Amino acid sequence: MPFTALATATTPTAHIGLGLAAVGRPGYINLHRDRDFPDGRDADALRARTHELLDAAYAQGVRYVDTARSYGRAEEFLGEWLDARPSFTDLVVGSKWGYTYTADWRTDAGTHEVKDHSLATFERQRAETRELLGDRLDLYQIHSLTPDSPALADKELHERLAALAADGVAIGFSTSGPAQADAIRAALALTVDGDPLFRTVQATYNALETSAAPALAEAHDAGLTVIVKEGMANGRLAGDEAPAVFQEIAADAGVGGDAVALALVLHQPWAGVVLSGAATATQLAGNLHAPVVDLDEEQRARLDALVEEPESYWRHRAALPWH
Repeated sequence: MPFTALATATTPTAHIGLGLAAVGRPGYINLHRDRDFPDGRDADALRARTHELLDAAYAQGVRYVDTARSYGRAEEFLGEWLDARPSFTDLVVGSKWGYTYTADWRTDAGTHEVKDHSLATFERQRAETRELLGDRLDLYQIHSLTPDSPALADKELHERLAALAADGVAIGFSTSGPAQADAIRAALALTVDGDPLFRTVQATYNALETSAAPALAEAHDAGLTVIVKEGMANGRLAGDEAPAVFQEIAADAGVGGDAVALALVLHQPWAGVVLSGAATATQLAGNLHAPVVDLDEEQRARLDALVEEPESYWRHRAALPWH
């Protein structure tokens, strides 16, 4: 299991991963991308930024990197960086399949990605990922599994995923939407030849959206590694956008609101890896202060008061523009 080393790691930042969604393509739904890329977002600029972030993350103890086929050229950028650093054998690399990037490097595209959980898409995208990452892939995840996904009932797909696991690549899934808990529980029930199909689950959890927590605890108890994404709610819990309580707690702790947001996730007993979606080295450095933030019971209670209804949270997220 690729995350075994992280489970016993003594470096706090080993439990923070770097997600590449914000740097592999010019358009994304995170807030204030114009501030993050003042010099433009052509392919060379994003390649350089991705490599800069990977260097900074590795130097500061981050040992998990998360990407996806739909993150523009993120797999390509990561593969180039890995090829130039063959000694970094302790880095765990995860990617995802199931969405195809369709924006053609435009921020004003009508559709940025298309979802398809068919066996044919898996076969095509697995070959594409292999071409770019070679044997450095440790984890392959179904991207944004939902309760109505055909991937839950496709026995032939399950067998192909199990065959990939037999070749040494762990199999996982990510979830999105207000029914994350239902998708997680459905996925936990899947087996091939009596063995559980999935070894990891990646889900959205943050101070505003906590509905998946009971299902994530069940997944953890079942032996899956839980990876948490969108801990800062696509920028809603960072910087000037953060609610006043975040800014107050952050000021008392001498950190940024982003560190408080990720610290809240790290406090969950089922959280194995928490992703930073940093787009700049400064953001990454701020995120990596999260392990030293000690939230007391009163502070956590104040943060608990921010929780939104899942349907409301996901409607807001769906309305975020692709900047």
